[in-house]
Formats: sequence, structure tokens, C-alpha cells
Amino acid sequence: MSPLVSVDDLAAELAAGLPVRLLDVRWRLDRTEGRPDYLSGHLPGAVYVDLERELARPGRPEQGRHPLPVRADLEAAVRRWGVQPGDRLVAYDDNDGVAAARAWWLLRRHGLDVRVLDGGFRAWIASGRRLERSDRAATSGLIRLGEARGGWADIDEAAVAPRRGVLLDVRAPQHYRGQVAGLDPVAGHIPGAINLPTVTHIGPNGLLRGAEEIRAALATVGIGRDTEVVVTCSSGIASAHTALAFAVADYPRVRVFAGSWSQWSRDRGRPVATGPAPAAAIGVV
Repeated sequence: MSPLVSVDDLAAELAAGLPVRLLDVRWRLDRTEGRPDYLSGHLPGAVYVDLERELARPGRPEQGRHPLPVRADLEAAVRRWGVQPGDRLVAYDDNDGVAAARAWWLLRRHGLDVRVLDGGFRAWIASGRRLERSDRAATSGLIRLGEARGGWADIDEAAVAPRRGVLLDVRAPQHYRGQVAGLDPVAGHIPGAINLPTVTHIGPNGLLRGAEEIRAALATVGIGRDTEVVVTCSSGIASAHTALAFAVADYPRVRVFAGSWSQWSRDRGRPVATGPAPAAAIGVV
């Protein structure tokens, strides 16, 4: 099954009374609290999901800015959203699917049936369909999460990824090259990482590009279906979006370095590369 669902198909599933639970995951770096936007209008029946507090957990700085939540905490959050056994989850945002992809990547690792609404909130608005303008407290769900499986790489696995396959840095070029530090103490990239921004996979209409277009983009950096890939970004959010693009392309051999640059740049003694090449000028954190 595709990891995406269109607005029309979602509306048809809702009209048919299928057990679909909508997750509003509005978040972005310049506006991390999405609840005000949720309250001003959301898809009917959607519950608000707090990326900072529910799809991540507080951690020590050296763990990165968005460490993965422990299973018990994530299960408690999923139950607060009202998820029942057998529910089909659909996550959406208003930022080209980047935040929604974090929910997709994280929840599917625990065995849940979850998709991303292609085009998100903007596509729903453009279709002329109605919104709900109130908070929604769901009846507590009874779902139990399985152990997380696959799709994840730690900092040491990211370090050796260029020798075993491809380490793919999906940040904007200025961050990859070390021209802008952003929110992290050091600018640059992990030596050996190749840059292909995740926005490459987003079409001008805000929809994810098709499988053939994604495969063609990945081929420009030497990635094929059987390439072992570890994806890194700033803090594990945009990486999940690229993992979503890999799933659309039916490229299964991809893992996300969840700590990403926010962890690497705080781990003393790690090498740092700057410039446009994978291993141009190298220093040390």
C-alpha cells in the first residue's frame, strides 16, 4: 500500500465510515507550537499531535534536539489521540509533509497502519472541503504498540555509512556546506555525506513527486534500489520526509539517523567537513 493518500481518497474513506484517525501534526522550525493553527481550523475529526512533546522527548543536548520517544510514552500519546486497534491513521501538516512524515516514520516502526495526506492541509483547503474549528479531545484508545523495528541508525552507524553505502544529507545546501550554523553549535556536515535536499522530492503544487521522478533524483547521487542508505538532516525531521520519498520510490534499504547533525555537532571529537564536497575541508567538533 502507498504511504500516501490523496485528498479525494481520504474524503471517500471518511464518507464510507472507515476507521480512519486523522492526526494534525502542524510544526515547523520557526513555529514549533502548532496548536493555535489547529484551533483556527483543522480537518473534521482530527486530533492535534505535538511533535516536540509526543513525537520526540526531552533529552540531554548531546542526544540531539529531537530524540525519539520511548515506547511507553509514545503509546500513551497514541492512546490520547483515541487510536483503537484496527484504525488507519492519516497524518497531515501544512509544511509539505515534512512534519507529518515524522509521525509516519515513527508510528510505522511500531507496527501501526499510517499514511501521509499528500499535499496536507493546503490540498484539503484547495479542494473546497470543510474544516472544523474547535478543540477535540478523543476518547482514550486501547492500542498497544509493538517494539520498534528497523529503519533507524545510531551515530556510529552514520559515521561508517559512507564506506558501506551512501550517507545522504538532506538539508539545504548552505547548511550542508557549513555556511550557516542554524540552531547547532558547529556548521558543516558529516565527512563522506552527499547532499540532496529533501525539498527535491516536493513538486511545485506541494505534492510529493512520483516514484519515477524520485528515482531519477536519487540516481543523480548514485543511489539505486539496492543501495544501503543512511539519511541525516538537522534533527531527524526532514530525514523522515526523505524516508517517505524512498518508500514511494519502493527503495527499501534506507535508515534514518535520528540524532542527525544536532547530535553529531555536540559529540566531542567528531570530524566535521565543510564546503560542497563530501570530504572537503575537515575539522573536529
